Amino acid sequence: MQVSVEKTSELSRKMTVSVPEAVVQEKMAVRLKSLARDVKIDGFRPGKVPQQVVKKMFGDKVRGEIASDLINETYFDAIEGQDLKPVGRPHIQPLDEVDGFKYTAVFEVYPVISLEGISQLEVMRPVATVNDSDVDQMIEKLRAQQQTWHIVDRPAQEQDNITISFSGTSEGENFTDGRVEDFQVVCGSKKMIPGFEENLIGLEVGAHKTFTLNFPEEYGNEQLAGKTAEFDVDVIKVEELLLAEIDEVFVKAYGIEDGSVESFRVDVKNNMERELELALHGKLKGSVMNALFERIPLTIPNSLVDIEIENLKKPYIETAKRQKKNLDELQLPRDMFEVRAKRRVALGLILGEIIQKNAIKLDGDKVRSTIEDMAKSYERPQDVVNWYYTDESRLNEVQQMVLEDQAIEWLVAQAKVSDEQVNFSDVMDRQQN
Repeated sequence: MQVSVEKTSELSRKMTVSVPEAVVQEKMAVRLKSLARDVKIDGFRPGKVPQQVVKKMFGDKVRGEIASDLINETYFDAIEGQDLKPVGRPHIQPLDEVDGFKYTAVFEVYPVISLEGISQLEVMRPVATVNDSDVDQMIEKLRAQQQTWHIVDRPAQEQDNITISFSGTSEGENFTDGRVEDFQVVCGSKKMIPGFEENLIGLEVGAHKTFTLNFPEEYGNEQLAGKTAEFDVDVIKVEELLLAEIDEVFVKAYGIEDGSVESFRVDVKNNMERELELALHGKLKGSVMNALFERIPLTIPNSLVDIEIENLKKPYIETAKRQKKNLDELQLPRDMFEVRAKRRVALGLILGEIIQKNAIKLDGDKVRSTIEDMAKSYERPQDVVNWYYTDESRLNEVQQMVLEDQAIEWLVAQAKVSDEQVNFSDVMDRQQN
């Protein structure tokens, strides 16, 4: 076997493999001999067909099969002998050859990654704590989740929920399809066009009001955008917001058995601290990833980018399938994903190189503790732990995540780290956005 490699670009290679005709003929002879024992041809007894007859009838087919076998047998030996590390599947093209068998394999190779820039990494590490004021705000949010509306006999105020019937006309035409009945508006929610909710404040049940407003220039309905409209409104009901009382019933609803506010606050704070720890870890990891991406230059294999783009498209495709949309009409242009795909591929390659070069080994105890932490929020945590450990693919996902975190920890230990004091709300609000 002869092998030659041509470098067609920084990462692209064209490898040509040649196999002598003697090897081809030897393999064909074995295959034809075996075929002669089983083939049935008119005029010959089974097993008595001359090999030259078999070769004349089946030679081209057998040679094709031999060619396929030779590719499978020689490709990996060839790339190993040339010390090549292909990315993905090669594009293989058999070549017409009178004497012997030859084919080309075109593929990309993994880039050479220099880790020299790691020693100059500068990382910003956010630091935050959960204060009593943060706990107070969280409890208010929990109260708001249990809010109720209570009918009142007074003029409408800010934050009230007002039930109205109304119609709207513009340039003499009704654009509300008649009159809209039992429509609810929360004053101050800014769900309506500017000025609408303000015109409801001070109105009582049974009140009637007509007022004129201008639709914003950027309004979603082009037929109304920038136009003047007249609204005719009748008030049907006024309700004020009632937040849940923080009493024993409220506290026990959140799993606090003794029903005390003190225990409830401790539990809320503990949950907030767990969430904060995860959020801070995520931000530190993001800071390290950004520094790596900027500091470590490399050329990214197009084939890996293509694969990553397809992975990024999958959630959109699955959503479209659930919604029973026509996949042919799904608009998912390549440039919608390309930048993110290139970044993910680059960081994956860099982290893989760091893990290999520094012999970072997976910590099984960390895998276990990670799964146990993930299981804490479920009613039966041990079942969740078992669910991960009884499925290799699910367990592998966690293992990869933990190994990546171990690499991040190693990088933080090498980097120049600057702590930045931040507020709990800033960390969590940005986490949700």
